[in-house]
Amino acid sequence: MNPDLQKLQPYPFEKLRTLMADTTPDKSLPHIAWSIGEPKHEPPAFALQVFSDQLQKFRQYPSTKGTVELRQAISDWASTRFSLTSGTLSAENHILPVNGTREALFAFAQTIVDRNKNPLVLMPNPFYQIYEGAASLAGAEPLYLNCVPENSYQLDLDAITEQQWQRCQLIYVCSPNNPTGAIVSREDYKKLISLADQYDFIIASDECYSEIYMEEYNKPVGLLEVCAELGRDDYSRCMVFHSLSKRSNLPGLRSGFVAGDANIIDAFFNYRTYHGCAMPLPTQLASISAWQDEEHVTQNRQLYRDKFALVEDILKDTWPLIKPQSGFNFWAKTPIDDESFSKQLFEQQHITVLPGSYLSREINGINPGKNHVRMALVASIEECETAAHRIKSFVSTL
Repeated sequence: MNPDLQKLQPYPFEKLRTLMADTTPDKSLPHIAWSIGEPKHEPPAFALQVFSDQLQKFRQYPSTKGTVELRQAISDWASTRFSLTSGTLSAENHILPVNGTREALFAFAQTIVDRNKNPLVLMPNPFYQIYEGAASLAGAEPLYLNCVPENSYQLDLDAITEQQWQRCQLIYVCSPNNPTGAIVSREDYKKLISLADQYDFIIASDECYSEIYMEEYNKPVGLLEVCAELGRDDYSRCMVFHSLSKRSNLPGLRSGFVAGDANIIDAFFNYRTYHGCAMPLPTQLASISAWQDEEHVTQNRQLYRDKFALVEDILKDTWPLIKPQSGFNFWAKTPIDDESFSKQLFEQQHITVLPGSYLSREINGINPGKNHVRMALVASIEECETAAHRIKSFVSTL
């Protein structure tokens, strides 16, 4: 067996199942799941129709690189969304389709990391656990950067030592962040790019929540957008990861893309030809239609805004919550420890939330997820209203 497998920790939802194993909820109340970030809004019907109409194409082997049409649709979308100079994000050289960004975020580290050079892979804390597992199985040591209220849930780049920068080969950035909703600023992206040039590491920016934001006029900035502002049209050392899962409510389609530095794309493509992860043609065709439409994305954002406003209003006098800058999660501080809160809430109100300590590691005596819960407002607005009233009743007893 690969000895690095021993470094993998149980996934958050395995821990949650263990926590709830001896708990019997009130079955008279319908279960409401706010624990997993699985979008429940209706996906765009036209994309599903395209998929359905192309089932005969399952007879064909797809190519790892994807069709030119898909890569061009992605290039057009990303260039418009992130104000890139026309033609600089080449469909031929800068883009690869992937079967969901979870797969790509993991595989990317296996391509980038040189395990013979005592590598570090940096990541936010709390974090998406794929980053940690990817680093460990690539033979690197994860370095966790505490994201706490005192630093506005941002990566504290100044806390990293010279020696650590010298060992750094890859840094995972998540913006908008899961679970905090924090957005990396233009200034911090520029600083990170400068550091990448100085110490020769790669930036992997997970931007899967970029299309869910609270103000229509205030879109989260992206890494490639900052590259364009710097005139860095080769996107050197910079890679972004995007998905249709959150943007278009198509988590089961398993469709996303990576884009950036052509040299890295070439190496990642080489890895993926062996990995056996080509996207089926019906999926590619449905994806093209989704990337080419913005109306359903605008409607999706408004649904989340409506739910945030509703839940915030119901709970404001009992449990004031801070609305995130982006994403669909409340990152909420709990009045009691996060495991007890989650377990009692499930038992008394049949609502599942995720303990924040399951999404982070204790570093320098601090677990930044402790006494927090992540609540994903993915259910219908009616269920979210019901959940908010039940939580209000629960919190008032604590």
